[in-house]
Parts: sequence; C-alpha cells; structure tokens
Amino acid sequence: MNGNMQKMMKQAQKMQRQMMEAQDALAEERVEGTAGGGMVRVTADGQQNILEIKIDPQAVDPEDVEMLEDTVLAAVAEAMRKSRELAEERLGVFTKGMKIPGL
Repeated sequence: MNGNMQKMMKQAQKMQRQMMEAQDALAEERVEGTAGGGMVRVTADGQQNILEIKIDPQAVDPEDVEMLEDTVLAAVAEAMRKSRELAEERLGVFTKGMKIPGL
C-alpha cells in the first residue's frame, strides 16, 4: 500500500471509531415527547428506544379509553421524532446529509 492509501485507511478507521462513540453517546441522551397538555410524557433515548411512559391519572377516563390511546400515540410519535432529529444532529457530521435507514 502506498502512503496515501494508508493515510486514507487510518482516517476512515478514526472516523468509524468517532461515529461509534457518537452512537454510544446517543444511548445516554434523553428526549421527551408530550401530549394532552403534558398529561402523557414519553421519554426516549437518542437511539429511538422508548424508555418510559408517564400518564397523569387525570388522563385516565374509563369512558374514553380511545382518547388516552391517541394521546399516548401522539406523545410517542413526538419522542421518536425528537430522537431521530437528535441522532441526525449528532451523526450528521459523519453522514453529511446521506439518508441512512434507521437514523
């Protein structure tokens, strides 16, 4: 291998290591989605994992379970959107605008 090729390989390995470190750091990041005026709160990490769902007891109406289901779904959707945005922000330096499935 010539010197330029070795240099490129080292740079690629360094970039791969940095990207893995950034992905690991995303597992520690937290985002929150809310719905129903904060009655439902969903916490996710930066890797699109739902970690916690909190429901205010006042949001529980046995006569209108569908409303609670919709509220939970809206909060989950917001948390997932925020998690994807965080991942794109943190990993964008590596992907440079490429659309990678799952990110």
